[in-house]
Parts: sequence; structure tokens; C-alpha cells
Amino acid sequence: MCRLAAAAGCDVIVATPHQRHPNWWNCETGRLESRLEDLRAALGQRPGLALGAEIRVDSGLLEALGATDESGLLSLAGSRYLLLELSREGSGPDPHEIAHELRLNGWRPIFAHPEFIPALGADAAAMQELIEAGGLMQVTAGSLTGRFGRSLARVTGDLLDHGLIHFVASDAHSIRWRPPDLADACAMITDRWGERTARRLCFDNPRAVIEDRPLS
Repeated sequence: MCRLAAAAGCDVIVATPHQRHPNWWNCETGRLESRLEDLRAALGQRPGLALGAEIRVDSGLLEALGATDESGLLSLAGSRYLLLELSREGSGPDPHEIAHELRLNGWRPIFAHPEFIPALGADAAAMQELIEAGGLMQVTAGSLTGRFGRSLARVTGDLLDHGLIHFVASDAHSIRWRPPDLADACAMITDRWGERTARRLCFDNPRAVIEDRPLS
């Protein structure tokens, strides 16, 4: 997957294993850092690799982040950006409260693949409210390119039409089932929404995360 991403023009990858997920708790940061070093050694110089996580939102998240040195929770590339995953069924704490509290404590929460969550992806007004509460939105490249079907591609396109997306990410899981197809998504955004939007979502905003800067 890393070599495919590099061949498509990706310079830096943030590895985001699940954390606090019922099936993959993954809060042993020493083990994750060791695995990333093994991957760096196998790859060489390109692409650059950084460690992060996709953190499942649950009722204990805010308390855990208050004791972040002990929780093992990982921000993206050591920044103040957190990649969060909401329940697709809509269960769990209020995401508006989560976004607001995290912002008050100096974090910049990014919500992963809102297009998969019916209460958000199909409701532009709900997405806008969450953004106003402090959330940032990241869609999956394959959602836009039609890898998951026309319906989800239409929903993702509508979110882009409304200007509600801040990042496009690969959410890569394998070289076949969910490959790192950022180049295709970036080309599609360029064609439909313009080069400026494509650069912001695929290059400038991700670079701000790596450099731990607020978005323009």
C-alpha cells in the first residue's frame, strides 16, 4: 500500500490504526511505534511515515484524553489534530459536545468518513452544525470515486458541493479491497470543483496537519 501511494505521488502517510474500537483497542503505543519503525526500515525513504490513529468516540473519550500520557491515544503525527470515528448507527455521545470540548482543550478534531454516517452524510445542515461546534470533516477517496457505489458517491459529492469537507484521505486497508486511490479522487475534484479546491483538500490541509498548523 505504501509503494502504491508513493507511486501515485503521496509524500507522507500517517498510519492510523484503530484505537478504542471494540475489536482493536490498540493503545500500546510502544508496540505501534515499533511496528512503524519496522515498516520504515522495509520501505526506505519514500514515502515518509508518521504515526496516528483513528479513535472510536465513546463515553470515556474525553476523560481518557485528559490523561493522554496514560491513555495511549495518538494524535495525527504528534500534532493537536485527532482523527475520530463516530458510530455508524448514531449511538454514543453527542458529537457536537465532543467537538466543542476538544476545541476548548486545544485539540482540532477531524471526523472520519461522515458520508458513511446517515445522520451526517445525508444532512448538510447537521454537518454544518458539527463544523460550527469545532469539527473538521474528512471523506474517503473511494467514496467519491464510486468504489462504494453510486449512492455514496452522490452523498459525498453533495457534501463537497456545500463546501463541508476539509480533507480527502485514502482510508486504505489493502491493495485490492480499499487501496490508496487518492490520485483518482484528486483528479475528480479538480475536474468538478476546480484545482484550488483539490489542492486545499488533498495537499494544503493535510500539510497543515503534518506541520501542526491551523487550517487557513
